[in-house]
Amino acid sequence: MPQQDKRAVTLTGLALAATGLVHFVRPQLFEPITVASFPQNTRRHVYTNGSIETAIGLALAGRTTRKLGVAGLLGYAAYLAGNTVRNR
Repeated sequence: MPQQDKRAVTLTGLALAATGLVHFVRPQLFEPITVASFPQNTRRHVYTNGSIETAIGLALAGRTTRKLGVAGLLGYAAYLAGNTVRNR
């Protein structure tokens, strides 16, 4: 992978991790989005999603954990999509 692409993936991972941390600082920003997938205990799921996004973002940012981060990202997308479909 070219150096420029590696930097882009690292920055994307750090941005995702930062977004995950914002879930804890300003959870009310994420509740309108989260309620579609998790109509019950929405605030708890905002925090759970923030934890997952922080972990995945840090995994993507690290060179040695990047493949694990990609796998986590795919699993997380499936988890969110499944809950959204189930709760419609």
